Amino acid sequence: MSIRVVVGRELDEHQAVLEHVRTDLTEAIVTLATRTLETLRGGGKLLFCGNGGSAADAQHLAAEYVVRFRRERDALPAVALTTDTSVITAVANDYGFDRVFERQVRAIADPGDLLVLHSTSGESENLLNAARAAKEVGVSTVGLLGRGGGRLAELVDLALIVPTDSTARAQEMHLLMGHIVCDIVDASFAEDSTG
Repeated sequence: MSIRVVVGRELDEHQAVLEHVRTDLTEAIVTLATRTLETLRGGGKLLFCGNGGSAADAQHLAAEYVVRFRRERDALPAVALTTDTSVITAVANDYGFDRVFERQVRAIADPGDLLVLHSTSGESENLLNAARAAKEVGVSTVGLLGRGGGRLAELVDLALIVPTDSTARAQEMHLLMGHIVCDIVDASFAEDSTG
């Protein structure tokens, strides 16, 4: 198969999944943006987690809030639970990898916060445990998911399930949805600083 054929096939697949997201998930993205704004305006913080490429997406989005996305505004409280190697390795060593996010949720999450769980399968035990812990401490949860949502879809308050079995396509859509929400939040908070 030629390189050109592969490139065209991947772009076509991306476009097809994007059209499904537009049709099926627009209202859920609006809900996610609303909940994110309510969390931040209410004095809460955003917490993000995921594994592998989804961990990178979690870190990426947390950085957009702390720094900025497109507009100048005040820094916003967001934490990626994927970045503290001392905490992650200590929890993994002492309790098991299945608890690396749960322990952090129990340590730093407060009622009024929002936990965003990135997963292309919805089956990672460490994310399932984090979602359960969040419920116990009164933290709202959102799942950015793929492959039908898995068990995580049943545990979160809001599930945005990208209709694909492709890890790459799901992660591309998760980042797109995250950036859309960042842009909405940026615009809202930038208005505060100029108005």
